Amino acid sequence: MSESLLNRIGVSGYNKPKRTPKHPKKSHVVVAKEGDQVRTIRFGQQGVSGSPAREGESEAARKRRKSFKARHAKNIAKGKMSAAFWANREKWA
Repeated sequence: MSESLLNRIGVSGYNKPKRTPKHPKKSHVVVAKEGDQVRTIRFGQQGVSGSPAREGESEAARKRRKSFKARHAKNIAKGKMSAAFWANREKWA
């Protein structure tokens, strides 16, 4: 059953995020697995980039990333089963 879920979602494995360019609202999807719990998580606003750390980035970009991490800190701390964890890792790391 789990292989059919991975194929249906279109990801290569558990905890491997993938972009979803044709999804109407969410930019990424991941099939998260922690222990024996498995959950499909869609995250990230379509058409909006995050702000990953870059060499020579602007002060505004640094503050934007810091604000995101502060605003979502409680949800990021929940781990792999939260959308905030994956958004932080993929779009803001």
